[in-house]
Amino acid sequence: MLFAIHALDRDGALDTRLAHYEAHKAFLSDTSTFGIAIVMSGPLVADDGATMIGSLFLVEAPDRAAVERFNAADPFHKAGIWDRVTITGFLRRQG
Repeated sequence: MLFAIHALDRDGALDTRLAHYEAHKAFLSDTSTFGIAIVMSGPLVADDGATMIGSLFLVEAPDRAAVERFNAADPFHKAGIWDRVTITGFLRRQG
């Protein structure tokens, strides 16, 4: 099943985000231990098109519990970067 993870950073988190960026990318390089396949992912940005303000993932997973475990293990989550995270099932209709 597909799931969308929409995570918005807390105010003032950019410096912390940048400090943990390499660990976050390394974490995403192997999601097999969670049974997760990343379909696509990337940073959400402010209207300037450059300033990172959150993260968006579309993942394939066996169930929501696997997605929650994956999200909880992310270095960004552990560093308290995200203020609000929403995990929602997704049905692909196009693309």
